[in-house]
Amino acid sequence: MALSTGIQCVPAFKSNLVSVEAVTWASQASLSGVKFRGYERSGLGLRQSLGYLRDRHVVGGRVIRSIGRRASRTCKRIGCVRMAGAEEDVAQPTKKGNTQSKNNVAEEGDTNRGGVNPVGFLKEKGLKTKAFQTFTRERYKALKDLKQLIAERDEDLVEFANAYEDMGMHRNPGHHVEFYEWAPGARFCSVVGDFNNREHRKHFAREGYFGRDDFGYYHVRIDDVLREGEEEDNATQEYNYDADYDKGDEDIDEDALFERIDQEYWDPGEDEFMSGHKDDLAQELFTTIFGKDLDPMEMVKDISAKYKSKKKKKMYYDDDDSGDDDDDDEYEREPQTLEEFKAAVESHMEEWLASNAEAQKGKDLPSILVEDDGINRDEMELVDDPVWAKRVEEKEWPENYWENFVKGRKAWEKKYIPGISHGDRYRAYLHTPEGPLERVPAWASYVLPDPDGNEVSAIFWDLPKDQQYNWKFDRPSKPQTLRIYECHVGISGESPKIASFNDFTDTVLPRVAKAGYNVIQLFGIQEHADYSSVGYKVTNFFAISSRFGTPEDFKRLVDTAHGLGLMVVMDIVHSHAAPNEGNGLASFDGANDCYFYPGRRGHHKRWGTRMFKYGEYEVLRFLLSNSKWWFMEYKVDGFYFHSVTSMLYTHNGFTPFTSGLDDYCNQYVDKDALIYLSLANEMLHQLSPNMITIAEDATFYPGLVDSINKGGLGFDYYVNSAPSEMWPFLIENVPIQEWSVTEITGTLITTENTTKALVYSENHNQSIVGGQSLAEALLGTSKESSKNISKLEGISLHKIIRLITLSLAGSAYLNFMGNEFGHPKWVEFPRAKNNNSFAHAYRRWDLLEEQGPHSQLAAFDQALMEVDETHNILGQGLPNMCHVNDTTKVIVYTRGNLLFAFNFHVTDTYEMYKVGVQVAGEYELVLNSDQPNFGGLGQLQEADKLLNTTRRQSDGLPNTLLLVLPQLSAQVYKLARVFETSS
Repeated sequence: MALSTGIQCVPAFKSNLVSVEAVTWASQASLSGVKFRGYERSGLGLRQSLGYLRDRHVVGGRVIRSIGRRASRTCKRIGCVRMAGAEEDVAQPTKKGNTQSKNNVAEEGDTNRGGVNPVGFLKEKGLKTKAFQTFTRERYKALKDLKQLIAERDEDLVEFANAYEDMGMHRNPGHHVEFYEWAPGARFCSVVGDFNNREHRKHFAREGYFGRDDFGYYHVRIDDVLREGEEEDNATQEYNYDADYDKGDEDIDEDALFERIDQEYWDPGEDEFMSGHKDDLAQELFTTIFGKDLDPMEMVKDISAKYKSKKKKKMYYDDDDSGDDDDDDEYEREPQTLEEFKAAVESHMEEWLASNAEAQKGKDLPSILVEDDGINRDEMELVDDPVWAKRVEEKEWPENYWENFVKGRKAWEKKYIPGISHGDRYRAYLHTPEGPLERVPAWASYVLPDPDGNEVSAIFWDLPKDQQYNWKFDRPSKPQTLRIYECHVGISGESPKIASFNDFTDTVLPRVAKAGYNVIQLFGIQEHADYSSVGYKVTNFFAISSRFGTPEDFKRLVDTAHGLGLMVVMDIVHSHAAPNEGNGLASFDGANDCYFYPGRRGHHKRWGTRMFKYGEYEVLRFLLSNSKWWFMEYKVDGFYFHSVTSMLYTHNGFTPFTSGLDDYCNQYVDKDALIYLSLANEMLHQLSPNMITIAEDATFYPGLVDSINKGGLGFDYYVNSAPSEMWPFLIENVPIQEWSVTEITGTLITTENTTKALVYSENHNQSIVGGQSLAEALLGTSKESSKNISKLEGISLHKIIRLITLSLAGSAYLNFMGNEFGHPKWVEFPRAKNNNSFAHAYRRWDLLEEQGPHSQLAAFDQALMEVDETHNILGQGLPNMCHVNDTTKVIVYTRGNLLFAFNFHVTDTYEMYKVGVQVAGEYELVLNSDQPNFGGLGQLQEADKLLNTTRRQSDGLPNTLLLVLPQLSAQVYKLARVFETSS
């Protein structure tokens, strides 16, 4: 059935049928404009009429009405009437809409680094394993199908990740607060807290679609309380809580306003059409759907029944067919016969026609008809009349007139007492088959322990505009190379206690910027009940860790970092979750356990944490919305995906890999997790071209950093942890004089995707309890320091290890807070085994003020960062090896126009060491680890700082360079001038 109007229609739930008139009016408005007079016959005034239009917008030159963000999620799941050309957050259910969605999916894919080839990265790398190719093709097909489903249900991937705008608790402009929660295993949901004396029957989700939909989403409304002596607002009155005053606080002549709008918008004759044919569509649609022999008592009994109260008769519609409405006892049902119903309708129409002289006008304009093409469809397809479509597209929408009636915060505060105030505590109360439960809402944005310490509650964070953080700086542009400073806020202070966001902002951020880094990476930001977990057992995914401060404090931290030119990357934990039930997601809706896999698969094999059910549509929505939330709300610039290995395999990566590529496509690989990571990368990179995504995967899953359209997962960088595993092993187990430089270079050079590898000589893992930092091992400050390494040797090795790791092993570099200056102690968070001690949970920044090895190491590290900033070491592509000699312990290679020389020999200094180079020219020293201010011996003379090649073959290369190489030192030269050579 096709209807030649400007609306799109899907099967409506019963309460929609009450609003057939509203549907009719909406369709007319989408074609030609807005007219309010028709509503006066329904007892609605001008302001009430605004309720149908206050969310109206123009999209693509067409006037449309959006459902509204707070209601859109529910509406998408229950069927409703929507406008043609609907707003970006409203899915399109018609055939035409689905075709457009498919095209959008294809276009998005085509723009992602070239054309589509599901096994393209395998062919580029020459990997021809049939099993893995088949697996990759199947995964890509499943990804494509899922994206199509998302397009049909939620329009597109970015919109799919907008759920945080609805879920959780938000203040609605209509002087109330709305709460949404997903708990499909529950049968009842309410909100309890001090604000309602924890009474679970005060604010609960009603029966029917407006309270709980078919997907397990609950909606609870908390109304503000009218102050004594104040009059109730009409249904459409809205408030702007972010401004003291708004246009609605002024005296407005409503009639004059709408008269002016009419004159500016309508063309001659169009306004007459609205009056003359307004009810045609309603009548045709009603007859077409229900037939001419309608029995209203059977088909519309809950829509158009009369009730009689104890004092007088009332018309009453009950959208709850459960039979237990609280108000049923106030009314007595009075049945209507079919004849009475028809007579009432005809009488109503006659009265309206008689009272409205304009109803006879507009007879020459197109009518609205319901066309039956004889085809039965599950959905009604409404099409545009081309004449009206052209007229609408050529029109300019008038001013947003509803804004003239919005009042400011002062008016709201004068009239209402908040139903729930900023700072109030609340929890979700659920009835499940196993009994009643209380949970911290899954989408809570701020969480605090209760004063008695027995429970944790969500905090309603609803600051007035003047108390909200005011962003001052734009996001910095993505730098040409990433030099990442890894941080933990809690241990960043100089005292043995938990440091705050403000402490970190004021003291640490300036140090990081001065040290020459351009990115900070924060771990432990998402709320976690167990501080000793270092932040990796997340309980509340949308909440910042309250032990460090408030949401506004974290916004200040990010903004200050941006002002210093630092991008902000955060560790995001989507690979597992804390096993906590009351304050976490575990068993959130009872035994249904909606977020996690059931049985053994739902538990991490070693950590006891819970494993997400990545194949569940709403779990995907939760996780994707979570990453977008941090990007939008806190302006985080990128994400370090923690422990990807845990989510990719049902064995969590704790099984030997012995079968080549077959290990990456067997029954232990979680295909749904791979698809989620692809979706996350695609969505995040659509949000910003400067987005940074990093995968921490110890198994180096094939395709991690390859294009999604070529079968990859789409990450920007993967973590190459091989250097950080090699260095501690050598220091602890092999005497320095026995180190093999061939093995060192072999470990550091990864021929595959070196240009996308994030490397570090050590990160926080090396110094967390049970381990030690390189400085501890090399400088003899650890409880188990290495033998036979002098202080000079330790300082020298510390410098050259960091330089060779940065310059040889990858294209992005990471350093853990304090390790750049050789922090002398390991990191140990407070826990039961150490009596909750903070003795090793802080940083010794005071060591930088002393003249000694720590300030010298810091100076060298700063110089190294400056060299990368100036000469772009990490962005120069793959290195070219010139010379590797296990006897002399010398390594020489070039990267771009820079030459790197390392002497790992403990005692031997080489005065005229011959190495081969490809390019003849003049090489100028830019960094020398042997300088005295870096803790070296200063053995290079002035003449050694500018070297010329000779035309003599060495190491299989056409030119020779003679180097001075002090023991345990490294030098970096730049090619300052190229010599002309004859062929």
